[in-house]
Amino acid sequence: MASTSNSPTKVIRCAIYTRKSTEEGLEQNFNSLDAQRDAGEAYVRSQTGEGWTVLPTLYDDGGFTGANMERPAMKRLLADSQAGAVDCVVVYKVDRLSRNIRDFAKIMEVFDKHGTTFVSVTQQFNTTTSLGRLTLNILLSFAQFEREIISERTKDKQSAAKKRGKWTGGHLILGYDLDSENGRLVINAEEAERVRSIFQWYREGESVFSIAAKVSRLGWRNKQWTTRADKVYGGQPLRRSHLYNLLANVLYTGQLRVDQTFYPGEHEAIIDQETFDLVQARIKENSVCGEKRGRTRMESLLRGLLYCSGCGSAMYQTYASSSDRRYRYYVCARSQQPTDNSCVARSVSAPAVEDAIVASVQRVSLHPQVLAAAAQLIRQRLNDEIARLREELSGVQVRVKNWKSQVARLREPSDDRKAELTGQISIGEARAIELKREIMLRERERMEGDLHKTMEPFGALWKAMNMREQGLLLRQMIEKVGYEGRTGKVTVSFKSASIKQLCEE
Repeated sequence: MASTSNSPTKVIRCAIYTRKSTEEGLEQNFNSLDAQRDAGEAYVRSQTGEGWTVLPTLYDDGGFTGANMERPAMKRLLADSQAGAVDCVVVYKVDRLSRNIRDFAKIMEVFDKHGTTFVSVTQQFNTTTSLGRLTLNILLSFAQFEREIISERTKDKQSAAKKRGKWTGGHLILGYDLDSENGRLVINAEEAERVRSIFQWYREGESVFSIAAKVSRLGWRNKQWTTRADKVYGGQPLRRSHLYNLLANVLYTGQLRVDQTFYPGEHEAIIDQETFDLVQARIKENSVCGEKRGRTRMESLLRGLLYCSGCGSAMYQTYASSSDRRYRYYVCARSQQPTDNSCVARSVSAPAVEDAIVASVQRVSLHPQVLAAAAQLIRQRLNDEIARLREELSGVQVRVKNWKSQVARLREPSDDRKAELTGQISIGEARAIELKREIMLRERERMEGDLHKTMEPFGALWKAMNMREQGLLLRQMIEKVGYEGRTGKVTVSFKSASIKQLCEE
């Protein structure tokens, strides 16, 4: 008589993954994540005969979008799959796992590599077959399309509301509170006065750096508010980045911006249009290219050379403006910091300290050996710069040659790759022309300029130089310049030992 034996059923360890895009409703006793998990557990119980069992670990992403992979529970799930701790992943719908085809492919690649299967409770398919994978990709494509449509509708709705002057939410700004009942911005009188002061100071010629130091001493901070969920936002010290954003915010004029068009808002203005326009003009004037804020257009002859003798901090150039003039001066960086141990050194007129340095260099440069040595240093710097430019030119030419070779090997003349390569070739050839021009300029400076200038008196030499050349000469000769704010004394440390000796003599 033959005997039969029942082989034990393999245990399938199931991880139930749940996700909700927003935090709305998560505080309820039974929320969307709970409903998804209940559906998943019910499905696993229906497969108990096949050895399916639910893992106790919770993989819940509440308040996380499915448009990317930045989700803590998803990262834990992938890590557990890679560790071999999960046999099957169960979700309520495919879009709970991801709404992005590319991200979904990455997830499935991890699952396939480590033998983890995937099940959707409401959409029956088998990912082990080609038809199942096709069905999955179709479903996911619609999920991504739905997400993009929702996003576009939300943006269109917000734009339409802004055009009617409505506040559409976001971080509150200094000077306004939110009337939650009517959904409008209302002026906070105390904060509004601070905003007006900041605009006025900048309009009168103060730099953002000095304004940041001033508001810090006054104890002014960024806007702070509490959400309905009792979360506190803002309240940081007002730094330069905050001030630049504040000075450029059109909300203070009582308007709202949609793309590049401005519409009247329901909220009252804190800043009049004339003041706002003047401030924007000054921001543009102070920028390098008219669009990047915060970097002054002025050249600084002593940049990187001038230090405060009192505290050892670097001194940088800034300015103050009147109706018809701009006054340049250097300030100690530590003196502008709102700390207990900040430096008390006074600022110094930029032309005054620069003239003192030039006079000191001129006295030293009366010695022909010193001037010759300085000229040699300049020529060496130019040689190094020419070598660097030539090396870059060689690299560009090699890349252009490679791109042209790739174009010649293309089988399809209408290939998009050809357009891409042609664009790269044009850019490379333009850069090569620019590099050749720069090399010729540097060689002319080396061969024609410095050699005959070394034979001229220092005054004529200095006047013949542009600011770039003047700064190069100073940096070749000078190690460091110290300024004592209390006494107004300027000390110059030269690089060459021979120059130091001549100075002492």
